[in-house]
Amino acid sequence: MTHNAPPPQVWPTLRARDARGLIRFLVDAFGFREVVVYGEGDVVQHAQLAWPAGGGIMLGSVRDDPDDAWALQPGTFGAYVVTDDVDALYARATAAGAKVTQEPADRSYGSREFAVLDPEGNRWSFGDYRGEPVPD
Repeated sequence: MTHNAPPPQVWPTLRARDARGLIRFLVDAFGFREVVVYGEGDVVQHAQLAWPAGGGIMLGSVRDDPDDAWALQPGTFGAYVVTDDVDALYARATAAGAKVTQEPADRSYGSREFAVLDPEGNRWSFGDYRGEPVPD
């Protein structure tokens, strides 16, 4: 992503039982940057984390509310995130306690990638595959 690229317009979102703990993990293990966290005490109403190469995620505390219009269950999120240094990120993530589900490997479609679980059980795959060019 270039410096002139527009801001991301798709924001993956997730809920967590321990949102503040998950934010710390995502920053320490994967290198997300905390942009903003709204809430009091253990409850996070809204948080935004930026990925250094562009894009980001939003998250908040799970709610025990039958009328919740955004009732996502913790541990049901999954994302593929592009990184330039797969092996260094793998070392960082495992040192921070990420549970490995797939060791770093080279794929037939030209990507090197690995997969881990965060403490909430969400699935994260990191690789250097940037996707195919979008046709005009």
